Amino acid sequence: AAEDLAEEGIDAEVVDLRTVSPLDEETIQESFRKTGRAVVVHEAPRSGGLAAEITTTIQEDVLLYQEAPINRVTGFDVPFPLYAIEEYYLPEAARIKDGIKETVEY
Repeated sequence: AAEDLAEEGIDAEVVDLRTVSPLDEETIQESFRKTGRAVVVHEAPRSGGLAAEITTTIQEDVLLYQEAPINRVTGFDVPFPLYAIEEYYLPEAARIKDGIKETVEY
């Protein structure tokens, strides 16, 4: 998604968290300080997922840098589907790009 958006003139910094325990709060906060924006993407349901924890980390520690609401692109709040329909559940490039554009255009 970031590569596609670069062709449209939108520069998206991708922070790929290799571990979630411990959560790399320093990297998250450093990126947010630079951009003032965040789109958190993960495959789990929206409610109670890692995206909520990352959003909280930003809100607690670098809120004053915020230029747009934090956007989350996640799986849906339903039980994880069987393999045959998994592709409809997982965040795909189009949903991610839409989330980024929404945040950039805020």
